[in-house]
Amino acid sequence: MKALCIIPAHNEEESLEKTVDDLRTVNPDVDFLVVNDGSTDATGEICRRNSYPFLDLPINLGLSGAFQAGMRYAYRYGYDCAVQFDADGQHCAEYVAALVEEAKAGDIVIGSRFVTEKRPVSLRMLGSVMIEKAIRITTGSVIKDPTSGMRAFNKRMIVLFAKELNFGPEPDTVSYLIKHAHAKVSEVPVKMRERSAGESYFNFKSSMLYMLRMTTSILLIQLFRKDLKGDLA
Repeated sequence: MKALCIIPAHNEEESLEKTVDDLRTVNPDVDFLVVNDGSTDATGEICRRNSYPFLDLPINLGLSGAFQAGMRYAYRYGYDCAVQFDADGQHCAEYVAALVEEAKAGDIVIGSRFVTEKRPVSLRMLGSVMIEKAIRITTGSVIKDPTSGMRAFNKRMIVLFAKELNFGPEPDTVSYLIKHAHAKVSEVPVKMRERSAGESYFNFKSSMLYMLRMTTSILLIQLFRKDLKGDLA
């Protein structure tokens, strides 16, 4: 499969080069694209200095907007699989091949921390449990790590992300695609590291609001979202 790792990056000057170096070393046959999401630090300069393929967004769109920009690039250049990969060093490059391989048989593959491991007890994990239950109630599907940011999407999903509005790499979009595009979702076990440097898209407060927003969206808002009329073949 022709695969692309999409790396959204907002103020990731301290970790971006190591992340890309690891990705290139472990997955030399997988392309990558950095999406510089309106960074105010040297992220864009690092991309230019190293001749990274990158999109330079003039303003900060947030994770969803940055990722969808990357998916439009993947669609334009004919990729068969797109992998969401963090710029902050939390995602381990050695799992990319397993996600791409699994995407040959399904639509969305989630790199899951909890396929074989128990979920730790914390407020953030309580939010993850709430989202898991909301997805199970509305779709019947069991996703053990719905908030994992390491995901792979096959070509059919790339087309939808490129053509439809407001398609972010979030649990509510995954839930919507299960119901309206009959997306097949699977999980592969991964381990993740702690953020090594840089600025996260989420702090504690925004993480809690995110969990509440996702749960509400899955249980209520998705009921009123329009049906897909695009290419579902």
